Amino acid sequence: MTALRNLIDKILSAVCCFLFGAMVIIGTYQIITRYVFNSPSTVSEELLTYSFTWMSLLISAYVFGKRDHMRVAFLADKLTGTPKKLLDAGIEALTVVVSAIVFFYGGLTIMALTMSQKTASLGISMGTVYTVVPITGALICIYGVMNIIDIMNGVDRKKLAAEAKGEA
Repeated sequence: MTALRNLIDKILSAVCCFLFGAMVIIGTYQIITRYVFNSPSTVSEELLTYSFTWMSLLISAYVFGKRDHMRVAFLADKLTGTPKKLLDAGIEALTVVVSAIVFFYGGLTIMALTMSQKTASLGISMGTVYTVVPITGALICIYGVMNIIDIMNGVDRKKLAAEAKGEA
């Protein structure tokens, strides 16, 4: 399971780094065409918007996998032992359910509904643009299940990561 998590982590980080790098290049191109050549590019604006959307959603799945998302820890930090495990596992299970319904099922639905619509400048299907939504949902579900298994087995990923950084 650790190998699968590491593989997904590496792929997600590489894709997000690529998208960020592409955004920097496209943004620079857009600035140059607008202010140097006085001829703004509409294609670059759409590419930036969709790249940012994809990167934001994919990085959110990555953060859920690391369990580094924001949370209200008022109750969770007061619990220890089995009650804390059960609360953490319950939160992860709720996240999986919501992600499966909203992101995965909802994403597949919106993809199907928008396959015939084309983007204004790029001319690609909006359904293609929306493919990131069910992908993100599936990734959050996979990470959630792995997180529940880790919680129930007493594995602390943050502590393992800190130890690995300390050894390097």
